[in-house]
Amino acid sequence: MRLHLIRIGLCLLLGFVALALPPCALQAINASPLPPSVADAMAQASPQAMAEYRRKLREYEEARAPFDAYWNLISEKRRGRNAKRRAGQQITLDDYVLTQPPVYSGPRKPVDPSAPERPPRKALPMVPDLIQAAAEHFQFTPQKPATEVEFKRAYARVAAAAGLTREQAVRVYSFETGGNGNYDMQSGYRGPGTRPISTAIGYNQLLTTNSVELFAEQGGEIIKALTEKAATLSGVPRKTLEYKIAVLKKMYAFSRTVPDTWSDHEKLADTPQGWALHAMVLDIDVGPHLQTHKLLTSVIFARAKGYTRPLSAAELEMMNLTGDGTGLDMVTMPQAMREQVPTSNFFQPGGYERNPVAIRHNTVAKLLTVTDERMDFNSSKPGAQELAAAF
Repeated sequence: MRLHLIRIGLCLLLGFVALALPPCALQAINASPLPPSVADAMAQASPQAMAEYRRKLREYEEARAPFDAYWNLISEKRRGRNAKRRAGQQITLDDYVLTQPPVYSGPRKPVDPSAPERPPRKALPMVPDLIQAAAEHFQFTPQKPATEVEFKRAYARVAAAAGLTREQAVRVYSFETGGNGNYDMQSGYRGPGTRPISTAIGYNQLLTTNSVELFAEQGGEIIKALTEKAATLSGVPRKTLEYKIAVLKKMYAFSRTVPDTWSDHEKLADTPQGWALHAMVLDIDVGPHLQTHKLLTSVIFARAKGYTRPLSAAELEMMNLTGDGTGLDMVTMPQAMREQVPTSNFFQPGGYERNPVAIRHNTVAKLLTVTDERMDFNSSKPGAQELAAAF
């Protein structure tokens, strides 16, 4: 609504300005050149092509209307729940959409022939790209573990000291990596000739934005922990760790050059410097802290919201997957409500369409059950057993 009023006001303002300008000034405005890409696209779009586009767009919007109405109601209910929580009011079934989402089977959205051609999508950075970015922008190469077991032991030490249980760490690892993931595992990458499907890396599958956000919010704690560790060392190991701490301080400062919001961290993460921060997930000293804090922040968030019961691994995974606020919405729900509330209430439409697990197991209760079942199955695999032994 506010944006609509701003647009109306802007149009009125431009109208008044136009009335006040002399004819020569108006001619100068009208004659100002369009960007070449826009001008070329408009010149190539014939009246017939534009008429056909508008016809197809009307058909698309009519077919899409019920689908969009459902997801608009999902957003409206979510805003209402957030407002009730801020006011300390109880959440009831009426605060959720209780019907399953319609399946859109209409025409695809037509392409506007007058729109400039979109630039090709930038390729996702892979592990070598992250390491190169760290070397170029911070003159540092992450210190790799000698073996996978060494990284697991380092992670177990940090996680246990922070208060995470073996069950939480191992079962989340089992779900996120299939029970056999390595510390440098990138989502979707299966070897030469394949490409990753996201920037998610490691035992808890941190995205580039996760790494930037963790640096911004937990960087001081990580630096403090490594400084205390350096004080127990001497000789070359101490100098090596002190240099690493100096690099971390620069990365910490970089992560705090923007406001502490997910959207701002996301923009920072999509830069070579942001890639460099993400490379630290691979470091034997820093990586375990980043992996631990990814889960620990969810535990702390739940406690801060008054949820004092220990989170099960499946509940922690819901917060890990969907974000703390959305995940806690599911976690705090009584079992009777879990049986009735569709999973669509906790997704954006695009994310829901890309999540076959949430679609097939379409209530909160079913989603938590299948998550537990996958954790049970994958926890018996060698990687999960190795991590459990590290605790």
